Amino acid sequence: MFSSDRERRLWLSALAVVVGIYSTLGLARTLAEELRDRELLDTAFVIGVLLLGVTVVTLGLKMRPGGAEIGVALGVAAVYLMVFARMAIPEERTHLIEYSLVAVLVYEALTERAGQGHHVPVAPLLAILAASLLGVLDEGIQAVLPSRVFDPIDILFNVLAGVMGVAASGALGWARRRRSSS
Repeated sequence: MFSSDRERRLWLSALAVVVGIYSTLGLARTLAEELRDRELLDTAFVIGVLLLGVTVVTLGLKMRPGGAEIGVALGVAAVYLMVFARMAIPEERTHLIEYSLVAVLVYEALTERAGQGHHVPVAPLLAILAASLLGVLDEGIQAVLPSRVFDPIDILFNVLAGVMGVAASGALGWARRRRSSS
């Protein structure tokens, strides 16, 4: 079923993220309102982004990135920060993190599968499509929950997140391959 242990771990990680997203659908609004009432919503978001950043840096140090990888990573971080800064509603920012992560995990799993000799047509497009469809399902579930609403704009954020995640992962992969070939 899986071409390697790494592919299996990536698919299981993607599944865990999706389960995490869907399992909080009923609680997300309550949690966001509680954090907003205590004026902690922005702080909680910043802490989440910092934890994600620390994780990326820790993994990066383990891999000893080259100059191109560091440059690409800083560029990716700058793009995400600019998009976050332009989003008026803090809760909407979570879509970019959630579905970027889903898209990256799916993309990396498909890339690993292709690297093991299996035919994987257009992995970046498949990963974006998978993340987008999971985002549509997310909104569909919200349509039937009494405390949530279906929002087509959120679907667009999920698609944007998928594109950004795959583009970031692809750019970092390019920088890694560039360093390896020189």
